[in-house]
Amino acid sequence: MKIGVYPGSFDPVTNGHLDIIERASKIFDKLIVAVLVNPNKTPVFDIDERVELLKETTEHLPNVEVKAFKGLLIDFMKQENARVIVKGLRAVSDFEYEFQMALLNKKLEPSIETIFMMTNSKYSYLSSSMVKEVARFGGCIEDLVPEKIARKVMRKLNMKYAETEENK
Repeated sequence: MKIGVYPGSFDPVTNGHLDIIERASKIFDKLIVAVLVNPNKTPVFDIDERVELLKETTEHLPNVEVKAFKGLLIDFMKQENARVIVKGLRAVSDFEYEFQMALLNKKLEPSIETIFMMTNSKYSYLSSSMVKEVARFGGCIEDLVPEKIARKVMRKLNMKYAETEENK
């Protein structure tokens, strides 16, 4: 069985992420969307919320599982018996960092391969950070995140930024 892992923070999942998930799910027998618990970041959505939003977003893809992980991606890969990391690239600016990560992962575990998928050009500008910024100023995010979760994302982001404004 070919198992791929698509890791990320997904804070929140965007249409660019979903594009990569849908396309990668056609390549692998099983695709695990691995949601990273990063102790160095303070995400807007906690790990359970991010996993739930991804499950809701990918429920139409029977070979996709969503799981949270912490620690080294390589350890998670071994635990899941996966051999291929899937990374999405929006632009050349993403490549240098992702290339370094691929080489580091290869150093840590030579049997692991990383494949890069170019995002659909209509999402090449899109990032979770931009979604949060648009929402912060009351902009429409409906074409930026999967339609079925757009209201939940907007509600959470509005609450988060309202709290921030109250604390100033």
